[in-house]
Amino acid sequence: MQRASVEFDIVRGFFAMTKIEAPMLEAPVLEVLVLTGSMPSSVAITLDVLATANRLQEARGRSPAFIVRLAGSGARMAASMAAGARLSTADSAKCTTKAADAVVVPGLGMSTEEEVTARLARRDAAWAERRLADAVERGAHVATSCSGAFLFAAAGLLDNRRASTTWWLAPLFRRMHPSVVLDPDALVVTDGPVTTAGAAMAQMDLMLAIVARRAGARLADTCARYLLLDKRRSQSRYMALGFLAAADERVARAERWARKRLGEDFTVDDLAAAAALSPRTFARRVERAVGLSPVRFLQRLRVERAVELLETTKLPLDEIARQVGYAEPSTLRRLIHRSGLGSPRRLRATPSPNPSPSRGRGA
Repeated sequence: MQRASVEFDIVRGFFAMTKIEAPMLEAPVLEVLVLTGSMPSSVAITLDVLATANRLQEARGRSPAFIVRLAGSGARMAASMAAGARLSTADSAKCTTKAADAVVVPGLGMSTEEEVTARLARRDAAWAERRLADAVERGAHVATSCSGAFLFAAAGLLDNRRASTTWWLAPLFRRMHPSVVLDPDALVVTDGPVTTAGAAMAQMDLMLAIVARRAGARLADTCARYLLLDKRRSQSRYMALGFLAAADERVARAERWARKRLGEDFTVDDLAAAAALSPRTFARRVERAVGLSPVRFLQRLRVERAVELLETTKLPLDEIARQVGYAEPSTLRRLIHRSGLGSPRRLRATPSPNPSPSRGRGA
């Protein structure tokens, strides 16, 4: 009965954190570094997953999985969000001064190049960059999601490393940080001491990865089940190619032209002509706007429309293939599979979360 009560409290207590006394300092210290302007949802998710991990350990009669502390210019805001929460460092001066074993930065609320530039120019961002670099140098693991990857890149933590960021900022990220091996399709990427994740809600996946890394995969899996978190592997199901193309009016013009003619036989050169650009200039502008070559841009448009038809009609696959410009359904099936979406049958049984998504890697 007591166990059921504790488990109910996990779901109900959004921010409830297990109180940890000073003698329990064997648990890793996890610092949540919150900057002013951090996304409230990302902060909430971070604290909620950590709270759940600690509660589950408590229910099993074990020591807590983490000692949690808040730092950064937004720490007070985060603490007020968790009104009534018993943060683990409140009663332990030793814990306050102990070096963090891991540092997590909730996603920052940045959506444009101007916002990124202005936010990273602030004094607290420079402080955070130094703190993160110092943490990595002494052997700590650092993690962030969404546009927090820009902060990590500015600190030099992602040079020549694989990383992910929110999909709609991927073209900007590539331009600003060409030395980073960006994989925006990936939901969570760990390279050495750094973990990055995709768009804002990928903070859930990031935190489960941190729990698995520090406290074991079994506890992470149990946290996911208590919080009703589905396992996801890629951002590509949620990408909107039209949104990315809108960054360049010529690319957007080509996108609109192509969508009306997907069932017709036309080439990438025809697509460039529709944008009133030379093929070479068109290729450069497509890469800059959406991070794809013109061939992959066109393939992704066709796969996107095919998936929409699979999810909203009962047309056979060969007819859908014809409507999006492929003579053989096997070609379309191969492209859908390579996009990381599984089989057409699976897509037909599982409606998309996006009414007109653009899918992972075209080929």
